[in-house]
Amino acid sequence: MNFWEWYDRQICAAKQHDVPIYELDWLVLRLTCLDKLDLRLRSPNIAQKVTPKLLTKLDQLWQKRLSDRLPVQYLAGSVTWRDLELQVTPAVLIPRPETELIIDIIAEHCQNAIYHNGIWVDLGTGSGAIAIALAQHFPQAQIHAVDFSESALEIAKINANVNNQKIQFHHGSWFEPLAKLDLQKQLIGLISNPPYIPSNEVLNLQPEVTNHEPHSALDGGKDGLDDIRELVDTAPAFLISGGFWIIEMMQGQAEIVRSLLQTNGKYKNIQIHRDYSDIERFISAQIN
Repeated sequence: MNFWEWYDRQICAAKQHDVPIYELDWLVLRLTCLDKLDLRLRSPNIAQKVTPKLLTKLDQLWQKRLSDRLPVQYLAGSVTWRDLELQVTPAVLIPRPETELIIDIIAEHCQNAIYHNGIWVDLGTGSGAIAIALAQHFPQAQIHAVDFSESALEIAKINANVNNQKIQFHHGSWFEPLAKLDLQKQLIGLISNPPYIPSNEVLNLQPEVTNHEPHSALDGGKDGLDDIRELVDTAPAFLISGGFWIIEMMQGQAEIVRSLLQTNGKYKNIQIHRDYSDIERFISAQIN
């Protein structure tokens, strides 16, 4: 079977399995030296670029996508996020395109020199995506990243090295490693993309997510807000006056989180930010 016969069959298979066709193209482009133009023009010399051995490998991976509902990012072992190349495995959540905006919001609201030179922390770093992008944006800042999963931290360290960013990684739960480092009232910024999905909804997500992505990075407890409450309550002990606090959240949680911040009494300039789909996705604040 030549490449185009295989490709056309897999387009049909994708439709039958309700898998987006662009994922097939994405996997092909990731694993071969083809480009989008080759696919669009159905380049006739593709046989030289896709050997039978490579086609066999492609087919094996794509069948896993269809039968096991394994995300293509895990199949390829990598993903592009912002301008970063990141390694991903089922030990880490796949970085989502909408999360990229968190860095843009920080860039807009944290232009003062104190933010460029201070100490930042990314809590629940996962693949390290946010921490690495932050280090790229604030090259003079000191960046710390925390995760409870040792296997996630291994991936994050690899990603930091590949992208030439110096980040201090710590194993532990939320603020525990920071307390051991005596970082109370030392931080200028805190970012987190915490678990925020209610426990009973985690099992009802797409099979790609429920069956393959780490539940510890998804499950936010009964109402999805367990970890967010922790971030709201404990951050003021670690952030200096004027320190910037920002998290990602689930659609429908914005007003509740705003209320948590207001009730706490130690936050000001509370702002809700929308993502590319106009969903209230992030909330930021400063310490009084």
